[in-house]
Amino acid sequence: MQIKIITVGKLKEKYLKDGIAEYQKRLGKFVKIELIEVPDEKAPERLSESEMVQVKQKEAAKLLAKINPRDYLFALAINGNAPTSEDFAEKIRQLGINGQSNLAFVIGGSLGLSDDILKRANATISFGKLTYPHQLMRLILIEQIYRAQMIINGSPYHK
Repeated sequence: MQIKIITVGKLKEKYLKDGIAEYQKRLGKFVKIELIEVPDEKAPERLSESEMVQVKQKEAAKLLAKINPRDYLFALAINGNAPTSEDFAEKIRQLGINGQSNLAFVIGGSLGLSDDILKRANATISFGKLTYPHQLMRLILIEQIYRAQMIINGSPYHK
């Protein structure tokens, strides 16, 4: 299975980079994982609604360029489905059984994802109604992907 995590913005925080690198290393035993960053759009602190839409559309164009037509796309969105870890693992397992070996996860920038991405997504997932910095969400996501692999493989890690 090949998994891409496609994100807006460059990760600068060393502690997040270190955590992500650790899970990326652990996942190497199970899947091929690729981390892709696209540049965020520079925008003033205060934006009108139409300016927010424009920024999200520009970021969406960059994100969509990294998504292959054959990728099963999960969009991380606060209003998405909030699965349990077991449900998430089962979804990944079922996709693999059904021959879907290319998964992509997309995390938007500070303004979220555009409708273009949400329309392209095969599934939207949420990690709850709380708001997380999009940089931290990368670490949370990769840990959950690792946890899913541990569940699929019957490891006690999940307990």
